[in-house]
Amino acid sequence: MILAVVGAGAAGMAAAIAAAENPDVHVLLLERQARVGRKLQATGNGRCNSSNQKALNGGYHGDQNGFWQYAISQFSPEQTLAWFHELGLFTVTEASGRIYPYSDQANSVVDILRFALDRPNIELVTDFEVSKIRRENGVFTLISGERVQTADKVIIACGGLAGTKLGGTMSGYKLLRSFGHKCTKLRPALVQLKTGWNGVSALKGVRANCKAEIRCDDRLHSSSVGEIQFTDYGLSGPVMFEISRDACTCAGYWECRLDFLPDISEQALYDELLVRKNRQLTTEDLLTGILHNRLGRVLTQAAGVRGRFPLHDLMESQLWAVCTAVKDFRIELKEPLGMDAAQVTAGGIATDEFDCKTMQSLLVPGLYACGEVLDVDGDCGGYNLQWAWSSGRLAGLSAGKDTI
Repeated sequence: MILAVVGAGAAGMAAAIAAAENPDVHVLLLERQARVGRKLQATGNGRCNSSNQKALNGGYHGDQNGFWQYAISQFSPEQTLAWFHELGLFTVTEASGRIYPYSDQANSVVDILRFALDRPNIELVTDFEVSKIRRENGVFTLISGERVQTADKVIIACGGLAGTKLGGTMSGYKLLRSFGHKCTKLRPALVQLKTGWNGVSALKGVRANCKAEIRCDDRLHSSSVGEIQFTDYGLSGPVMFEISRDACTCAGYWECRLDFLPDISEQALYDELLVRKNRQLTTEDLLTGILHNRLGRVLTQAAGVRGRFPLHDLMESQLWAVCTAVKDFRIELKEPLGMDAAQVTAGGIATDEFDCKTMQSLLVPGLYACGEVLDVDGDCGGYNLQWAWSSGRLAGLSAGKDTI
């Protein structure tokens, strides 16, 4: 039996390796780029957050709640780690549950998968962009320009639209829609947010641990605690990724409220600043030792304390204004950055048209899909790669059986 896997990203490689466990299956792994795993190599800022210990507990989104559960229960984070170790990858698990290669390099993950593909019954074909698939008399014909491949079964693992510069593509959606499958609305997820605050560029590169809330017309939309990073256009970092998925998706006034000292009360901060008021310091030094110096000066100015003068000249109302700026700094949000900057695509091919226990299409026998092309996306922290490994392996094992 010939099985074609379209796409050699995380899910596609997992599918090909799993299917090849059946020695009677010849796996054609078709990749449109010149090498495998290009997007995988860039994940986690090049560190490759490969999984998360907590993935079995949830953290996934999509129109069909729970579609992800069976695949991940069958290939859990613990089983994924054992699989990686068997392939030769050393990993480290952080206290947060995030799992990384011990080398801290995404290259290590790509390399061990590339080695695992070196099997007699796996044929890797690069620079093969599948533009069309036909099915006649139970046989699939996959077309790339003037090149043609045929297969008894097909797994679509093309990934999503996010990260277009690294290989994000619409091809998987188009191929599955050509067989009658529906696609939900696509939008960027795990992405930076643009702000309407002109002062943000003055903080470019500054990182801060804080609590962040996203609100629409003063209604709480989402919140998270952790690190943010200021950029020349807005807000980035893990916390922003965590709460960016549905930001600015409907009409209304969207804003981000930042508490830069979530573990310290406003009263405690005021008491500390009151002590400093009696020292021989200037207003530029008011928040030194508490926050990043540049951030402290920006927040002090945002509170209306401008210029450089002795702290003992500050009024109590000004100290309270600085405390409010630190504990409840509000920034208007305009929109998320586009798909080029996004790490993941929210939305995708409707999962109610697939069997969650096999990843096979309910419309077309012998057609499977896995990974980001489906309407499943996870939280920041390794959830999306765990979905890729789990759904890819399930699709590969299912398709790798001799019968349709």
